[in-house]
Amino acid sequence: MPVLHRPREVIRFGPFELDLRAGELRKHGRKTRLQQQPFRVLALLLEHPGEVVTREELRQVIWPADTFVDFHEGLDATIYKLRNTLGDSSENPRFVETLPRRGYRFIAAVEEVLPKTTRARNLLTLAGVLTAVVLALLFGLNLAGTRDRLFRRTGNRPIRSLVVLPLQNLSGDPSQEYFVDGMTEALTTDLGKIGALRVISRTSAMQYKGTRKALPEIGRELNVDVVVEGAVLLSGERVRITTQLVETSSDRHLWAETYERDLRDVLVLQDELALTIAKQIQVKLSVDEQTRLATAHSVDAEALEAYLQGREEWNKWTEESSKKSIKYFEQAVRKNPAYAPAWAGISDAYMLRHILGAYSQAFSPPQEAFQKAKTAALKAVELDPSLSEAHVSLASVLLFQWTAAEEELQRAIALNPSNAMAHQWYGYLLSALGRFDEAIAEMKLALELDPLSSNKQNSLGATFYRAARYDEALEHFREVPDADVNSAYRHYRMAAIYERKGMQQEAVAEMLTALRIKHQNELAATVQGRFTSSGYSSAKKTFLWGDLRENQRQVKDRLLPLAVTIAGDYALLGEPKEAFEWLEKAFREREHDLMYLKVDDRLEALRPDPRFQDLLHRIGLSP
Repeated sequence: MPVLHRPREVIRFGPFELDLRAGELRKHGRKTRLQQQPFRVLALLLEHPGEVVTREELRQVIWPADTFVDFHEGLDATIYKLRNTLGDSSENPRFVETLPRRGYRFIAAVEEVLPKTTRARNLLTLAGVLTAVVLALLFGLNLAGTRDRLFRRTGNRPIRSLVVLPLQNLSGDPSQEYFVDGMTEALTTDLGKIGALRVISRTSAMQYKGTRKALPEIGRELNVDVVVEGAVLLSGERVRITTQLVETSSDRHLWAETYERDLRDVLVLQDELALTIAKQIQVKLSVDEQTRLATAHSVDAEALEAYLQGREEWNKWTEESSKKSIKYFEQAVRKNPAYAPAWAGISDAYMLRHILGAYSQAFSPPQEAFQKAKTAALKAVELDPSLSEAHVSLASVLLFQWTAAEEELQRAIALNPSNAMAHQWYGYLLSALGRFDEAIAEMKLALELDPLSSNKQNSLGATFYRAARYDEALEHFREVPDADVNSAYRHYRMAAIYERKGMQQEAVAEMLTALRIKHQNELAATVQGRFTSSGYSSAKKTFLWGDLRENQRQVKDRLLPLAVTIAGDYALLGEPKEAFEWLEKAFREREHDLMYLKVDDRLEALRPDPRFQDLLHRIGLSP
């Protein structure tokens, strides 16, 4: 609840004066009628100008606990009456600003009108202060140090982390959500270029879209010092963005501003906004960072909209959405051939199809998708070498070109230290090379930047697994909810860990969970029966043969690129001939999972074979 300050008698704002002693609101000196509840709400807001007063705080102070009314409807009606009297509006507030999910804030300048006796007393006090200053100057006291101690904010600490919460769509048109979400992502990306800040990724931030969580709670969940929140209104060729900066520990408003630009200049506006926020939180920018935040150019409005729609589809990570994203990205580059982010989008979309195996004869075979991804990534980097996302795109297509890929990822991270995907991909690469300590460090960074991402939680667990740090792997695997895209593989790995720990019952339980996630309930029942009747070895063999048949069916139907997984099944079953045939297939189709050949424990039995050493050599890894 707000702490009430010394009661003021008359408070002036704009053309109004609120006389607390007389219980009157005056406009231009003439009394204006205001009912009791709106008067009390206004008085409380004016006691805390520029600060958030939550709905709960208003309820506790103004609505007594024994009042049997619908509080939320009552408060909404009271705010409506107050705005009517003040000539204010929720869309373009001059006095009372609504903060969705939280409460209200009085945003106009406030001045206290003091009685004559109080003004006289204050003048005497001021004279005393001035005398003290003169004496201090005469005796050479450190006034600067005194000033710093007097005006230093209690509990003040450097701001080192933030999140851009999903911006609101003020248009009320659901078809514009992609644009507003795109603005959220663009601002997040721009702020991520500042090395002194840890900026939470869009993936985690978007999980708060439409929630009513209080900002201090969000701050604790994401471990951030401040949040950026606001709203976007797109109208024709004009866009207006309202943003504000709030300290999470105190829920205290630090800064707010509204910008309006032509749509073609919105990227320039995003850079300007990021620079302003950096200034407000007193983050020191390097020369390179200042340059990167001042190099945005105007972009064709239709190209921008097509790009944002493409990213909206790409973020869904499905076969159908990847097809749609490619169409949007290609539409963007037709409108603006020099628009580097759209070329990076084309690369990412084709690589998504390649990695997930989401290809069909009717669309694009894997090699063709891979080549299109590479061509587009090279084009993006050529057009804008300062675009972090373009370097990640290029690194992802430099399969088995280890040094070149590592250089691209290092460059991506240097350009945007908060690029969670860059850290994640770098972790993948380091893990494949067997540099596990470095890989774990990168995966931890990726998770810090995207703390609500099950994908990154799983990636960190998988990295611990490959490093044979099994207890830590289990700890992270258990925190990932089922069922996500990696669920079955995660439970396979947990089964392998329990087997190594001699915990056969637990290992079988993980096998059964994996099979049920894949809707192989009949096989799960068979494995359970074999374990009960014949023991662990029989159950495991039944599990592997059943999994192998299902994986081969999916490859036949061209659903997923599972050649490396099938090779691992054959290796564990003691069938090296078939295992090497599938590894060769993986090499021909440039299957991404082959990058882990050096550290894949399922292939352990194949390592002494010269064919395995030859394959390692061909993908650029020393035996």
